[in-house]
Amino acid sequence: QVELVQSGGGLVQAGESLRLSCTGPGNILDLRSVGWYRQAPGKQRENIGIITPASTNLTGYGASMKGRFTISRDSAKNTVYLQMNDLKPEDSGNYSCAALGTPVYWGQGTQVTVSS
Repeated sequence: QVELVQSGGGLVQAGESLRLSCTGPGNILDLRSVGWYRQAPGKQRENIGIITPASTNLTGYGASMKGRFTISRDSAKNTVYLQMNDLKPEDSGNYSCAALGTPVYWGQGTQVTVSS
């Protein structure tokens, strides 16, 4: 079983920034596309964005995520990041990363709370 380990969540004030990390074993995060998702209480999971395998390293974001969220990869650290800027209270939720493919491997999730 492949486990992705997430870190970097927490409580911040509106307007602040956070960077979430998603680390996997070996080079699995280089070989696969990695997606970031969030889910607020009582709402469906929302797709934040995706980064393609390291061979192409392209990013794409959900329409409402463009501009404040950036996904990047550090292959030397087997880590994919989600940089979140100018956070708003509506950004609060549980954030998860996933190495896409068959099967999908998920991180454990990390809570982000943005106070107004």
